[in-house]
Amino acid sequence: MPLEYFIFGAISILLTGAQCEVTEVFAEAGSQAVLPCKFSPSYPFIPSIIWSHADRGTVWRKDRNGLRYWGASWSPKAGPQRVRCPHSQFARGDFSLQINNVGEKDGGDYSCRVVHGDQVVEKVVTLRITKVSVSSSLPVWGVSVSISCNVTPWPHGASVRWTLNNSPFVPQTGIASNIGTSQNVKEKATARLTGNWTCVVDYKGKEGRASAALTVTGVINPSKDDSKVYAAVGSAVTLPCVFSPGLIPSNPVWEKLKPGFPPASFAPSKPFSPRPNDQSASLKEVEFEDEGRYQCSGTVEGQRLTRNMQLVVAKIHSSIPSKNTGSVTLTCQLTDASEVTGYEWVHVVYDLNGTQSVGSIQKGQTLSMSTVSEENQGEWACHFYGKHNLLGNVTYHIQLMSGLSGQKPSAVSHNTAALVGLSFLLLVLLLILAQMYKNHQRRKRIFQFPALETIVHTVSNEREERERNQEKK
Repeated sequence: MPLEYFIFGAISILLTGAQCEVTEVFAEAGSQAVLPCKFSPSYPFIPSIIWSHADRGTVWRKDRNGLRYWGASWSPKAGPQRVRCPHSQFARGDFSLQINNVGEKDGGDYSCRVVHGDQVVEKVVTLRITKVSVSSSLPVWGVSVSISCNVTPWPHGASVRWTLNNSPFVPQTGIASNIGTSQNVKEKATARLTGNWTCVVDYKGKEGRASAALTVTGVINPSKDDSKVYAAVGSAVTLPCVFSPGLIPSNPVWEKLKPGFPPASFAPSKPFSPRPNDQSASLKEVEFEDEGRYQCSGTVEGQRLTRNMQLVVAKIHSSIPSKNTGSVTLTCQLTDASEVTGYEWVHVVYDLNGTQSVGSIQKGQTLSMSTVSEENQGEWACHFYGKHNLLGNVTYHIQLMSGLSGQKPSAVSHNTAALVGLSFLLLVLLLILAQMYKNHQRRKRIFQFPALETIVHTVSNEREERERNQEKK
């Protein structure tokens, strides 16, 4: 019945010589739609206005006396007031209709009739509601996901294109298919599908847009396969394996992958984490042989999720110091330097209080020192960089160079100590010789008077004998 009324009204207008125009309007579901209805010149007084829907009858009406009416399905009594026609614009000849929170049922043909005296003017507006829907907004990695672009009513002959994160999207499975009043894209859920999907509809010079967010769940750190983790020999390292929040993997497994061999079970120590979705593993002390590819896996909703990563180990190789010049060469070595774009050597200096400061900085993979001195002793750090950031670093303590540089000062100190020791011994020997010479001279003088020597000995013996007798008594 409403359709018949709409057609009858349109025919009657045509018969009376009324003007009729058709306008296309696109609006995304949930947004506000503005249906234009403007006339020029403006009217000296406000005419009667009738907005109607081809399938749902009267939407909004205002009589000449100023009374306003809503259709049964649009009335504020039926729910929140979604329809209004701002009267502040009437004097300018603008009778546009605003519909808030539009839905698919609001799509279709609308008629705006303005009656001013004997003049009846009508404009027809086709409102098309666009909406993007996904089969699951949080699909698990590897499952099939469908993204649909719905337009109500569907504009036959329109062109549809997709963008993902504001970039054109080309389906890997082929051209998107049209099903009824929608266009669908079907893909296997991977990281490339994560982001903001936008459907762009072009029709008769008008453009309609609708968007929806999609997040593929699974292993989020590392975000992609074959990510590299850098570590220095002797340091601790964590191999990340973090699943999306809310996902608790069952049967988590770590394996080391070797070309030409089946995956080998790998049981590293696991760092403490209160989150069950964090299955990261750690190596307490990295060795050069630990380099290679590793894989973590876990089962989520029946899907076996895996993530591969590569551990790149760094070390510093030092050349054998030259005996003639004492020169030393340090080389920064990585098991895989494919992503390294530059090297930087930093001399780390510590004062007596242990405060660290940065000394000289040199560029290049190799650091050569022609002469070794106290200025370049200590700790050297090799920083290696990628295209956008620092990848890692490895340090080296120059112990051999400090030994070489200390040879001359050490020899001097040893010679000085030996000289002091010899001088002391010579002095002692001289004192002993002097004392012996004095004793010799004294005895020589005594031997000139043998009788006197006999008397002296006799008196001495008698004195000792008397002392012993007194002790016995």
